[in-house]
Amino acid sequence: MGQIRLQVRRWRIARRFLRGSGLEIGALHRPLRVPSRARVRYVDRFDVTGLRRHYPELRAQKLVGVDVIDNGEELSSQADLSADFLIANHFIEHTEDPLGTLANHLRVLRQGGILYLAVPDRHQTFDADRPATPLEHVIRDHREGPGWSRAAHYEEWARLVEKVPHELVPGRARALEEENYSIHFHVWDPREFEAVLDFAREETKLPFSVEALTENGHEFIAILRRK
Repeated sequence: MGQIRLQVRRWRIARRFLRGSGLEIGALHRPLRVPSRARVRYVDRFDVTGLRRHYPELRAQKLVGVDVIDNGEELSSQADLSADFLIANHFIEHTEDPLGTLANHLRVLRQGGILYLAVPDRHQTFDADRPATPLEHVIRDHREGPGWSRAAHYEEWARLVEKVPHELVPGRARALEEENYSIHFHVWDPREFEAVLDFAREETKLPFSVEALTENGHEFIAILRRK
């Protein structure tokens, strides 16, 4: 599916669900197009200068201005029940505690608010050689903290995504971790991610319903509504 078709489907879903005032996390050079009734502020962990330093591969791209500097997993600067929507496209796979991230995002949403997630399908991206993140792993990251798994994630990234020669993997993984480089810590396809959502809703009692879960080329889009 071509990029134009991908963007059109994103737009159609945005037009259906987004209104009011909200936030987009980690938009970088690809902010979601939203309908005129939606007002967006942009959140990232660095200002634009810092983002360009951290992502030199984006040097030729135009980045959106950053309105709020915050940890997108925690959104500690944002009050409870303060946003009509949150957009987090190609973000949750970068989080070290996806269940905690979902809880924090839902905390910020008003009742009836929308969490718009686009997530890369591991079969359709550079993650294709990586195994799915087991649900049990996601649960342990939430309950114990992600420190136990961080080094292994960086090693897997160096080995299976960057294709670093075997003998160089440990050194490359340490360098990435020291830089706190934002890799895909967790990877899923739509059904695997749906299992994470089911656990979050049924076992941890997070207050949301799944309004849509639809494939979109190399990604899938999940629309969650806060109860």
